[in-house]
Amino acid sequence: MNYIKIADTTLSDAKSTLTFKQKLEIARKLERLGVDTVELPEVGTAKADSLLVRTAASFVKNSVLSVAATSSVEAIKHAAEALATAAHPRIRVELPMTSSIMEYTLHKKQNKMCEYVRMMVEKAKAVCSDIEFVAKDATRAEEDFLIQAIATAVEAGASSVTLCDDAAILLPDDFAAFVKRVTEGIGVPVGVLCNDKNGVATAAAILAVKHGATCVKTSIGGEATPLREFGALIKDIRENYGVSSELRVTELSRTIDQIEWIISGKAQNVLSREIVDDGVKLNINDTVDTVRENVEKIGYDLSDEDIKRVYEEFRRLARKKDVGVKELDAIVASAALQVPATYTIESYVINCGNKLTASAQIALNRDGRTLQGISIGDGPIDAAFHAIEQITGRHFELDDFSIRTVTQEKEAMGSALVRLRVGGRIYSGTGLSTDIIGASVRAYINAVNKIVYEEA
Repeated sequence: MNYIKIADTTLSDAKSTLTFKQKLEIARKLERLGVDTVELPEVGTAKADSLLVRTAASFVKNSVLSVAATSSVEAIKHAAEALATAAHPRIRVELPMTSSIMEYTLHKKQNKMCEYVRMMVEKAKAVCSDIEFVAKDATRAEEDFLIQAIATAVEAGASSVTLCDDAAILLPDDFAAFVKRVTEGIGVPVGVLCNDKNGVATAAAILAVKHGATCVKTSIGGEATPLREFGALIKDIRENYGVSSELRVTELSRTIDQIEWIISGKAQNVLSREIVDDGVKLNINDTVDTVRENVEKIGYDLSDEDIKRVYEEFRRLARKKDVGVKELDAIVASAALQVPATYTIESYVINCGNKLTASAQIALNRDGRTLQGISIGDGPIDAAFHAIEQITGRHFELDDFSIRTVTQEKEAMGSALVRLRVGGRIYSGTGLSTDIIGASVRAYINAVNKIVYEEA
């Protein structure tokens, strides 16, 4: 049986706009899915970079946790410190192999590059036992130089080597032959990273495996081989071709849908399909286990922490009405994968009419203290948002606001989406209630909590 390792690069983009919480949630889901390696970007000088790696190391125990170290020896030091508590730490020494990029990014020519490769790998090996040498843009490098650089990295202590077709310039069969040719006899495992801009990365990766590669770098929504397609391919061909991986293929589509939902930041059904009402109705007497069972039926795989939040929100709505599967789906979208609540709602009173100015009186709880705000507005929702700003002492730019109904009956449940802009970033919040004002207030508080959490 030919075992294929999967190294997922979804979180390796240093320019990612994902929040701290979103990155951790994706890392947790990737490990549960069974990827062999979760890759993270280079650790910079910002404390948040190091904190992300340290926090991920606290729960990524089965997969390798891999951090890039490309720019300098100092980056190697930062990576090693951040990975200090990881169960399976790895440092990736990612270096360009084409002359133009070497000279532009590192100010080095070919005759000095192999010395730099040796120095970087040796420095990394001194602080971490598992070192991966990644030959960036390998398919456009001069082949003799590339072979020399790979040999130098292995001599210096690299535990594995990865070849990248960043520009997608080779067809699958040519790429496979290239991998076999330049890594023949190197004595360490070989991985591949194929750019999918031409739609053939999956084919290139599996052919490279047939020619000796043992690891494939994948991504969800990125440029590398799509994890969804490659995982499905392994499942389909494993019997005929004797290939296998640790991927939990029965959970593949569902988990990737969930990760794509996190990446998009949209409060939508993670299954990207219509939830069909099967007639099941849950009420206030149903237990958390019953709720969990029905959540799993509609395709969610949530942590105990998220299930707790879903159950609390379920009980709040179940006091007013029975809850069906469509409503349960909306509850999951609004309550799961959220940050800790800095502000929680104690009460709200809204007054409005065609002959009086709309006003709102809202009471929020923060750290055990009740904070109250009273405001007027152009309408009930405007008044409510102003009252919340009065409590928080801050004005937030409202980027988007929308309301929709989840169900169609007389006691329909409303779902509100609020997007707040702070410092050029968008923070979205969702809320559910049997009245649209209540849903809007909850959505606004949800977004505010994300802002406070990120700033802390």
